Amino acid sequence: MKLSFETVDVFTDRRFGGNPLAVVLDGHGLASEQMQSVACEFNLAETTFVLPPEDPRHSAEVRIFTPRAELPFAGHPNIGTAFVLARLGSSYGSVLGEPLAFEEKAGLVRLDLIKEASSVIGARLAAPQPLVRGEDIAAEVVAAACSIGVGGIETANHQPRLASCGIAIAFAELKSRAALAAARPRPELFCGHLGADRATGILLHVPERDDGVDLQVRMFAPLYGVPEDPATGSANVALAGLLASLRAEPDLNLRLRSAQGIDMGRPSLLEASAEKRDGRVTGMWIGGRCVPMMQGVLEI
Repeated sequence: MKLSFETVDVFTDRRFGGNPLAVVLDGHGLASEQMQSVACEFNLAETTFVLPPEDPRHSAEVRIFTPRAELPFAGHPNIGTAFVLARLGSSYGSVLGEPLAFEEKAGLVRLDLIKEASSVIGARLAAPQPLVRGEDIAAEVVAAACSIGVGGIETANHQPRLASCGIAIAFAELKSRAALAAARPRPELFCGHLGADRATGILLHVPERDDGVDLQVRMFAPLYGVPEDPATGSANVALAGLLASLRAEPDLNLRLRSAQGIDMGRPSLLEASAEKRDGRVTGMWIGGRCVPMMQGVLEI
């Protein structure tokens, strides 16, 4: 069996930046085990497989795999897959209209295309599920799992805690950029306190006011085969919702520009937003640019 694929760098406007993604364009007929093997072979943070949609009104079914497990939802795989399919203009013989709608395990993901003139340069998605604020996590657990001192964690704005809009992630604010740069994941402590069934990983964030950026962030998901992620749409969109929910204003339109991947040498820029009405977060979005990288054929 021969399968066509493309790779793309997501949340960046330059090659070799952002988060690499492999998109297998004709995954129909593959078993889940085969998809997992292909994702392990690519060894990128995520690989997507495009399948015909169950509902013909939708653009495609999309399945998302890390090197170790399937995810119900993720940000950069959706943005990159939308970019690739939009540039192709069709999938399984069907012409794609706008907005795109991907069937995923977390629900229906809707995406708008970002264009310059008539060229597609990226995409923006709406979170498939409402914000869910989970339980607090002890600062000592986060500090140990990320190899930082507990004094480096900022708790004035929020305690480290779980949140989700399609996939559960732990969030912790740090007090300084230096503490963020020093962080290193310790997989054995993730196993003991933040198992894969509880959280996909930990996103650390710190305020940033330079170059039009609001936050510097890093994301660790070692139990999913991703020691550090260069750009994490699912985490940044949930973070926008979480921070909006914690603000005192009953009505709010929060916009955040997050820089990620800086300490990895793969700079990424993610633009997230959250809408809050009558004290409740009513919507969350994230988008960014993409750059095409490679095309090829897999033999299975």
